[in-house]
Amino acid sequence: DHRSLDRSQGGMGIGLALVRHLAGLHGATVEAFSEGLNRGSRFVVRLPLMAQRPDEPGADGGAARAAAAQRILVVDDDVAGAESLAMLLEIAGHDVSFASTAKEAVETARRTRPDVILLDIGMPDIDGYELSRQLRQIPEVPTDAVHIAITGFGRPEDFEKSAQAGFFRHLVKPVDPSALGCVLEEARAIQAAPKVPS
Repeated sequence: DHRSLDRSQGGMGIGLALVRHLAGLHGATVEAFSEGLNRGSRFVVRLPLMAQRPDEPGADGGAARAAAAQRILVVDDDVAGAESLAMLLEIAGHDVSFASTAKEAVETARRTRPDVILLDIGMPDIDGYELSRQLRQIPEVPTDAVHIAITGFGRPEDFEKSAQAGFFRHLVKPVDPSALGCVLEEARAIQAAPKVPS
């Protein structure tokens, strides 16, 4: 069962999942309406009134988010989906960079020194396994940088192949933002753990 990388019939479905997750973070609701094919869609987002200004005492001034912030590199040739994912991560307080080609990924990784690399496997110029190997060879990238596969390939053999290639986790598109948040927290905890001398 070959999964085509042609997205002319629609994306990987991250858009609506992202909107629902972002709305949920703010206590909001999202409703989607359509009268059928080629009739358009209408989306209604209802946000609650802010009970407390962010700078008032007792409000989270962002300190908790700053403590959990990670430098994340998102690498995906699906620019729209990757931008949505980057926006979600930025709202969560992370420092996010984006690359849509292998060459751009290598240049960006050298410059940003990511803690986490979210990497699509089905890239057109080079597959994600080879790109991950190349990124691990870059001296500027921390040796404990975590590589996470975010891909449309979800067969058991795909999970096995990414594990053998050294990926920390393998997430299938559309990625559940809550699941991604848990994986990032796991990665942060592992990176923050005291290193035992070998």
